[in-house]
Amino acid sequence: MTDHVLALDVGGTKIAAGLVDAQGSVLRRSVRPTPAHDAELAWQAVADLVAEVLDGTVPSAVGIGSAGPVDAEAGTVSPININGWQAFPLRDRVRALLPGVPVSLAGDGLCIALGEHWLGAGRGSRFMVGMVVSTGVGGGLVLDGKPFGGRTGNAGHIGHVVAEPDGWPCTCGGRGCVETVAGGPNMVRWAREQGWTGSDAIALAASARAGDSVAAAAFERCGRAVGLSIAAAAAICDLDLAVIGGGISKTDDLLFDPVRRTLKIHAGLSFIKDLKVVKAERDDSGLIGAAALALL
Repeated sequence: MTDHVLALDVGGTKIAAGLVDAQGSVLRRSVRPTPAHDAELAWQAVADLVAEVLDGTVPSAVGIGSAGPVDAEAGTVSPININGWQAFPLRDRVRALLPGVPVSLAGDGLCIALGEHWLGAGRGSRFMVGMVVSTGVGGGLVLDGKPFGGRTGNAGHIGHVVAEPDGWPCTCGGRGCVETVAGGPNMVRWAREQGWTGSDAIALAASARAGDSVAAAAFERCGRAVGLSIAAAAAICDLDLAVIGGGISKTDDLLFDPVRRTLKIHAGLSFIKDLKVVKAERDDSGLIGAAALALL
């Protein structure tokens, strides 16, 4: 057994595995697309990645961040985007691969927040929310310097704060969630309904920078929804920082300007007026946060 840990980041689009040392350096890493429509193939992808990354090494511990909802106590996951993984016993399946090695499980949003708090843009913060604004919108909380999963391990699901009460149905079963406004495919869908003719969020950003009013409005809606969710989380949790990563965050001012304008209007309480919003520093914060579950 070594002092290195195995980190797993399991999402609906891709699965990543890494062998990580105590300083957070990723010594070996591998990524595969998620076979999201076949439960056993999805598990086999996890098992294959574990074998590939470890290559005979026995880690001291394993940390898993998974798309959810999760049940941290039972060790099960029910990702919306992996068909057949309902109450899937992911923690026990990984334990069976590595008998005697402790395995920790958390939601991927919590791991993203923890990764940024440990080695990214959240260093030094005591009370922060970490967000990913990409295909979907996810998040997690670090409170008083510690990851906070709440009662079931699902605290921090900021993408499912309601931004538009009469908005579109969401994959979570609700309506008008931040994800229905700020998730990349939903931004594109809305823009196309307004007459924009592009194909994806990258093209949408290019159109917004070129002065297209519909594309610009799509980013304004996105930033407002994200800003509203941060304002709500900050008021409830007394936050000092919000860190935003994911593909949409790479559009920089197109996202962050409307987020900050929204916070000036809606984050009015004295104790959150100094709340900072910054861009995530790492593209692998989910993997690093999964390692932190096992290391810290």
